Amino acid sequence: MPDSELIPELTPAVREQVMAACLEVVRSNKMPWCCLRPLIYFGSGALVPFEEEREVVREARFRVRIEAPDGASLAETDKALRFVEERLAATGELRWWFSNLGQENPRIYYNVLSRNASANIAEVFAEVVDFDPARTNRMLDGLREEFAGYPGARISVHQFENGPPVAAPIEIRVIGPDIETLRLLAGEVEQLIASVPGTRDVMNAVRLQRTDLDLNIDTEKAALFGVQAVEADRTVRLAVAGLVAGSFREPDGDEYDITLRLPIEGRPTLDLLRSIQVSSATGEQVPLAQITSPEFTTAAPLIKRYNRERAVTVTAWPATGYATDELTREVIAGLGDIAWPPGYRWVAAGEVEARSESFSGLGVAMLVAVFGILAVLVLEFGSFRSMLIVFGVVPLGITGALLALFPTGYTLSFTSLIGMIALVGIEIKNSILLVDFTNQLRAKGIALDDAIAEAGEVRFLPILLTSLTAIGGLLPLAVQGSGLYSPLAIVIIGGLISSTLLARLVTPVMYKLLPPAVESRPM
Repeated sequence: MPDSELIPELTPAVREQVMAACLEVVRSNKMPWCCLRPLIYFGSGALVPFEEEREVVREARFRVRIEAPDGASLAETDKALRFVEERLAATGELRWWFSNLGQENPRIYYNVLSRNASANIAEVFAEVVDFDPARTNRMLDGLREEFAGYPGARISVHQFENGPPVAAPIEIRVIGPDIETLRLLAGEVEQLIASVPGTRDVMNAVRLQRTDLDLNIDTEKAALFGVQAVEADRTVRLAVAGLVAGSFREPDGDEYDITLRLPIEGRPTLDLLRSIQVSSATGEQVPLAQITSPEFTTAAPLIKRYNRERAVTVTAWPATGYATDELTREVIAGLGDIAWPPGYRWVAAGEVEARSESFSGLGVAMLVAVFGILAVLVLEFGSFRSMLIVFGVVPLGITGALLALFPTGYTLSFTSLIGMIALVGIEIKNSILLVDFTNQLRAKGIALDDAIAEAGEVRFLPILLTSLTAIGGLLPLAVQGSGLYSPLAIVIIGGLISSTLLARLVTPVMYKLLPPAVESRPM
């Protein structure tokens, strides 16, 4: 007999056997199933960690960031850039790369922002010939080891990651009033993060202090000579760094600043600065040495504020094979061993802060969705019992969604919760088909048990085919391996499988326990 003829003959028989078994469970084991459902639900939730791990994008492109010390010349940065290009060429695994000197790459990925240009910054954007996760990660780790030994700049290799833009996945923000105390505390935090196995590229923004030139202007003398303090500062800037006097635009559209500087031979020194003359209010030239005592001082390279308080950030990246969340927990556990002076504290930023911001508005959205569905069900059926029976499938789907996340290795992330919200709507739709048809049969005068059995038999195949169609459409996303879309698809698939199978047992049990009042209609 051909397969096309065999399937229609076997389907009703199989369906009747399944429904007979389900009805027997309904009649003889009503309470155990209802009591077991909460245990399954909460037990499955304990298997899946509630976190959002930034997933490295599985693609062939990566970037190399070069950061020379503050005040470094473009030539020094270019020297480090050429070193990077030589090492990239020596790998023999790259298809192409392009470099940006004096500025970062343009916005080549959605969460990598391009900042202002600076002479001590350079970046490289590259692509490997044949991407293989294991081999490519080994190649990138080898480059990191080579770049770590370069003495003139900090060179870091970064792969692209999904998630909101952050400075680094591991980030601790030290907050307090005094910048010197913040620098000492940031140094202790830096040592702590570096001591945690699995961290790399630990960055302390205030580790190296900036060297400034303090003129120490004698305001009383300057007033006697008729020299304003701002004029002395402007003259020194004109001698050391120069002042922008205008711009020059080439025919192709490139624009360059025209910098004016005093004619000083060689590099400016303190002795040369003392011989500079400053214009007074009367136009006379006053030697700078008459009103100033210039000297070099140290200061923090950058002072940031967090909620109007001074703050210093220490950042790090997870090494290959290490989870960001586990490393962050180890770092936070060690912060308690640091002696924090009164008025100073720390705040976990990076991925922890981005995760809290992502989940902050999701709870309200889920509550609105749940109560909205409950209100619609009450209006549709006109009975709270029918609403409870229909909504009883939701924990079954959530259980399957959590169990599906566990073997695949994904966490309960933002996209996973979005998938659960979508799953609730699909489950409710399938349950409405079953409960509404059961009510229709009872309205025709059919007995309760017979109505439950017939409704389950008639609606089983449509619900099954609807679920299989949805599962088939989501399979490509599930097997894609994307940290952004795969958890969403896996959650819906797991929830549909569990709700489709378990609801055939639990929904009839709940209907048997809580039969809604149905008005009989004459045939």
